[in-house]
Amino acid sequence: MNKNLRTLRNDTEGLSTVEYVIILILIAVVGITAWRTFGNTVVTKINSGNSQVSGLGP
Repeated sequence: MNKNLRTLRNDTEGLSTVEYVIILILIAVVGITAWRTFGNTVVTKINSGNSQVSGLGP
């Protein structure tokens, strides 16, 4: 039993996969947050531009 525990403790083969998954999740969270923040800003700017263009009509 102790041999199995030592082998399991020293096994680092799957460690890099876990690290990549954690990094991927962090990138996704940052991307979603940025999208929401800048997405609202872009929509506001587009709506403002549409209002100004509509005001230029005949």
